[in-house]
Amino acid sequence: MAEITRLSGCRDWIDLGFVERERTPEPAMALGIQSHVAGLSLSNTVELLEDLGVQRSRKAVHDWVQKADLQPDSGKSPNQIAIDETVIWINDQQFWLYAAADPQSNELLHIRLFATTTTTLTEIFLRELRQKHDVETAVFLVDGAQHLQTALQRAGLRFQMSRHGNRNAVERIFRELKRRTSSFSNCFSHVEPETAENWLLSFARWHNATN
Repeated sequence: MAEITRLSGCRDWIDLGFVERERTPEPAMALGIQSHVAGLSLSNTVELLEDLGVQRSRKAVHDWVQKADLQPDSGKSPNQIAIDETVIWINDQQFWLYAAADPQSNELLHIRLFATTTTTLTEIFLRELRQKHDVETAVFLVDGAQHLQTALQRAGLRFQMSRHGNRNAVERIFRELKRRTSSFSNCFSHVEPETAENWLLSFARWHNATN
């Protein structure tokens, strides 16, 4: 399993405080969560655990990831923020993943999944970002998308158009995300949008911890 080579490293970013009378050893649970978030399919994660003598179902691993409720840390003060969006498919339906990243640290600051992309939804995304981080003096790096520029203007936030350089930080993360989800064919099947968004938030926490 070639993916195992990227599963090394500390797992203390995984909070197992949700565990109650769980029969699986916590180190195995942490490995299962990390493995699935890092890109292994549920089936391959189950196989990995079986190699360690831990017999658990795909549903059990799925539930661990959902219950862990992982997401990026708050309280950052970036100088620049690269903001962009990309398409995510859920059950043959198109959704838009909004993401904000700090190009200096390459960390994801906030992500959100919406059924469409509008100026109003962009304003919601920015409002949530402001609640999580100190972004008032940051310069937002955007492409030519008018709804992004309009939402930033309405919010009184500074921005500049940039198609290269630091704005590529968020595009690199999107490419990494889609590589990690290659086991899912870049698509979530048989899940609710909230479940997919929870996995994406977990991915963001993993990305920041291992970046």
